[in-house]
Amino acid sequence: MAFLPEVKDTEGLDRSCSAQPQRGSEEYDLLARQLERVVPTLKTQALRMAFVRDFLQKTTPTAAAFVLDAVCARSQGRNTKAEDVLLAFTGLLNESSLDGWFTELRQTAEREGLSSLLSHIRAPAVPDRADARCPADEDRRVPDDGKGRPLTLGERKSFARRPSRVMLDKLLADPHPSVIQNLLNNSVTTEDDVVRLAAKRPLRTKIMAEIARHPRWNVRRRVRLALVLNPGCPPELGVPLVGLLHRSEMETVAQHPGAHPEIRQAAIGRLRGK
Repeated sequence: MAFLPEVKDTEGLDRSCSAQPQRGSEEYDLLARQLERVVPTLKTQALRMAFVRDFLQKTTPTAAAFVLDAVCARSQGRNTKAEDVLLAFTGLLNESSLDGWFTELRQTAEREGLSSLLSHIRAPAVPDRADARCPADEDRRVPDDGKGRPLTLGERKSFARRPSRVMLDKLLADPHPSVIQNLLNNSVTTEDDVVRLAAKRPLRTKIMAEIARHPRWNVRRRVRLALVLNPGCPPELGVPLVGLLHRSEMETVAQHPGAHPEIRQAAIGRLRGK
C-alpha cells in the first residue's frame, strides 16, 4: 500500500517481535507484551500498521494467532497499549495481499479455540452486493467536466490528488476505489468529508475497505462508527471495528435498526461481556 511506509530496523525497537516462540502461553504472552511496548512508541498510525504488518509476515499464523489472542483479551479489558496494537492490526485486515495469511490465522484460531481473537475477526462471507449493481447505475455516479462529458478514470484519479472543494464533493460520489484512495490521501479532505463518505448508501465494500485500512482515517472514532452503522457494511469489515468502539458507541450500534444484524449482535455481545 502506497500510504504504508516500510519499517526498517530502528534503534530501540525490540527485534524479538520477529522471533518464533515455542508453543506455550508464557512465550506468546511475552511476545504480545513486547508488541504492546513497541507499537505505541511509533509516532504515526502508518508506522504502527507497517510494524505490525512486518511482524505478521515474519512469524507463522499459529504463533501470531496466540499472540494476537493475548492482545485482544487485554484490549477487551481496556488496556490502552493493547488497543493501539489491535487498531493497527485491524487496519491490516482489509489489505488484500494478506488475505491468504489471514485465512490461515482464522483457521488456527478456530482450531485452537482462541475466543478473544475469534470475537474480533470474521471470514468473508458473500460477494460485495454493492459491487453487483448494474453498470448504468455506476455510470450515473461518474463526475463530468461541467459540460456533460464524463471524466475518464485517469482524469478522476488526477483530480482526486488535487481537488477543489467543488470537485471534491463530486468525487466523493465516485464509484471507483482508486479515485477514493487518492481522495483519502489528499490533504484537502477533512474528517467530515470521510464521515459523509462512510455513511453513503449504497457504498461499495471496496470503498469501505479503503477507508477502514487508511492510517489517516482508521484512527478517527467518528469514521469507524459511520462505517459500522452503514447498512451495507459487511460483518467481516464491521465486526473488527466494533471491538475498537467505546461503550457508548457500542450501545449506539446495538440499538441501531439499520446496522447489519451480525454487527449489532457483535456490539450486544461485547456489551454483555461475551
